[in-house]
Amino acid sequence: MSIIVTNLSKSYGKQKALDNLSFEIKSGQITGLLGPNGAGKSTLMKIITGSLLPDEGLMEVNGVNVADHPLKVQKILGYLPEHNPQYLELYVKEYLAYVASLYKVEKSAIDRVIEQTVLGPEKHKKIGALSKGYRQRVGLAAALIPDPDVLILDEPTTGLDPAQLIEIRALLKNIASDKTVLFSTHIMQEVVELCSSCIFLEGGELKQVLTETEIQKGSKHLEEIFAK
Repeated sequence: MSIIVTNLSKSYGKQKALDNLSFEIKSGQITGLLGPNGAGKSTLMKIITGSLLPDEGLMEVNGVNVADHPLKVQKILGYLPEHNPQYLELYVKEYLAYVASLYKVEKSAIDRVIEQTVLGPEKHKKIGALSKGYRQRVGLAAALIPDPDVLILDEPTTGLDPAQLIEIRALLKNIASDKTVLFSTHIMQEVVELCSSCIFLEGGELKQVLTETEIQKGSKHLEEIFAK
């Protein structure tokens, strides 16, 4: 297994964000994370990345306890947060070089991720001059710099127009061919097109884990489950 979650709970004061979650995500598959706003999706992703500690329970990534060894996990993990923070005054290649220096990886990684995310024509532009779709590509490129085994993406397609959605979905399919990917979304069609499993959260609780067979019944079927 790539990600194993065991009896995981997290509270913010009296508000329980995650309540005794347990599930597993297999290596080399794309898993969707669904749930209404406030379901605990972002909190779960932050705990997986080691940027937030749980109150109880165990989070393991590739056999490593995240709470005990967060830096070890972060070396094998790429993360694109929901709001995709970037230095807008930097040029694309300049920003990716900065990220590469933080990870202490070879400079060749910069050209690799630019090719992976099809950023070549934009690499000498300032990030602030890019469309939202291309800024998301830059965020993905930064997450891919360490060539991670696991990729965590928090609503990577929010706010994109239909053409940008198609581009980013194709990009994710290509990237995920040799990685474990967990991404949150509110778009059911995205789950149908990309995912081999899907996790439903509500009120911090695990409501359902869907297999690929269930997912392929279509977005309407997923919407009915979501509505229930």
